[in-house]
Amino acid sequence: MNVSVKSIGLKLLFAFLMYGTPALAHDPGTTKPDLLLREIVKGMPQSEEQELRVLTASFKPGEKTVFHTHRYPVTVYVLEGTFTLELEGRKPITASAGQAIVEPANVKMTGYNRSVSEPLRVVIFYASNPAAPFLDPAGHH
Repeated sequence: MNVSVKSIGLKLLFAFLMYGTPALAHDPGTTKPDLLLREIVKGMPQSEEQELRVLTASFKPGEKTVFHTHRYPVTVYVLEGTFTLELEGRKPITASAGQAIVEPANVKMTGYNRSVSEPLRVVIFYASNPAAPFLDPAGHH
């Protein structure tokens, strides 16, 4: 029994030394990512193969997307400006430069740049079945 406890202790010590804790300084010259968004989502693709897509979009002041749905959750990271997402039957969501949001699957929505003077630039990324379109127009709002 003493051997297994010692073995577990050594494994924990090894894990601690390998990964450290946030309170410890890391090696000079290395970097680690900052977590911006962590969200459990529904509706991810279930096919054997998925395609990862990364897109950029620029909105002039006052511009908007078409009224649409997505077949899979879509993550939007705001590079510049403020993004307003209006979702049918839900409260609008806004995200400013440096923030990220997830657009849910199968909800009708429109994305806006509500500013009268500032441009909006976003990076969009998501996983889908390879043949799926980026969005499906949802008709009139």
